[in-house]
Amino acid sequence: MSNSKVAVLQTSPQTVLADYHRLMNLAGYQGVVAKDADTALKINISWHFFFPGSSTTPWQLEGVVRAMEGDGYDPDLIHACHNRTVVIDAYLGERENKQLNVVEAHGLRNIHLYEGEEWIHIRDAVGDLADDFLCLNDVYPDGFYIPKRFIGENIIHLPTVKTHVFTTTTGAMKNAFGGLLNERRHWTHPVIHETLVDLLMIQKKIHRGVFAVMDGTFAGDGPGPRCMTPHVKNVILASADQVAIDATAAKMMGFDPMEIKYIRLAHELGLGCGDPRDIEIVGDQAAAEANWGFVGPYQKMTFASRMQHKIYWGPLKKPMEWSLKTVLAPWSYIASVLYHDSFWYPFFGENKMRAVLNSGWGRLFRNWEQLTPDERGFPTVGDESAELKRTGMRALWQSFGILRTTIKEAPEFAARRRRSAH
Repeated sequence: MSNSKVAVLQTSPQTVLADYHRLMNLAGYQGVVAKDADTALKINISWHFFFPGSSTTPWQLEGVVRAMEGDGYDPDLIHACHNRTVVIDAYLGERENKQLNVVEAHGLRNIHLYEGEEWIHIRDAVGDLADDFLCLNDVYPDGFYIPKRFIGENIIHLPTVKTHVFTTTTGAMKNAFGGLLNERRHWTHPVIHETLVDLLMIQKKIHRGVFAVMDGTFAGDGPGPRCMTPHVKNVILASADQVAIDATAAKMMGFDPMEIKYIRLAHELGLGCGDPRDIEIVGDQAAAEANWGFVGPYQKMTFASRMQHKIYWGPLKKPMEWSLKTVLAPWSYIASVLYHDSFWYPFFGENKMRAVLNSGWGRLFRNWEQLTPDERGFPTVGDESAELKRTGMRALWQSFGILRTTIKEAPEFAARRRRSAH
């Protein structure tokens, strides 16, 4: 594992596109991502509303697509890839985070995995490898299904640098969570670290190549992946080693990667390198050695994250966990939407975001549709800071629509509708 390589670069809006191109080649992506296979760009939408540090940025996606096109990859073999959860609206998210602008500008296919895609039983996909899972056989005794299209495809994960209330940090390994598991993925929360390791095993088996490109232009600290304090950090990372890139990002945030369970488990099983001493940093050594001193997700938890911990690992586990596997489970989805979308974002989000929205990245986001890049990046980003369309009462009103969708699309209710139809 001593040859695990992570590329790290400082960047700016003026150079970000050229920097992403250089970053990916420093990390050796052309040796991992085959040009004759379909490549899924696994976009991260941790919140359908824009929140700095939470989801794949438009310049991250633009930089990756331009790099691939410049290096001779066929755009017809590149597609954006989205999952769906019962509390995140991917269609709203791809618009609000301006990812759809990039996909359409490059004429890429835009695939939502829950619509018209065939899913295959895990045993049919990976065979005896399933015997080695740490936890998924216990969570899903009858097995589970994964997207059939993933088999033989390359995948490039597009996470951001941020903390997470379940896993301390989140990044490349967690980005597979949405794409590979079905809508009952919340069943895995009590064993989330082991789940991420099992998912990495699956990816190594089914994908032609696995690569990750991580954006730290904004980085999020606190009870992520949503209600964070965003910071401007001006860094980007890339690696073919999903464990090493997560470990490097964790170290930069100020954590010991080997103290984070999912990183340590993956390292011990030889799925990648989680020990910073054995990771080769290429690019900007000083940026990689920085310690941002993040406080992490547990010091200032929100009401919602405290309750989640009590339900999944604390005193409410026994009385509440059973309900999450029955038709009563939608109570938890409704509670999440009401807290995050109807309460926190409309009334606290704008204040949390204000400082970083005045940055060059904030202005780049605000003016994205009007700006014309050159071959290196965006020579100007406009004067106005990012005033978001959906804050305050507008976000509150939008949240009620999300709530309706959440109730309608809850898998427990959908299953009942399917039975009624037959």
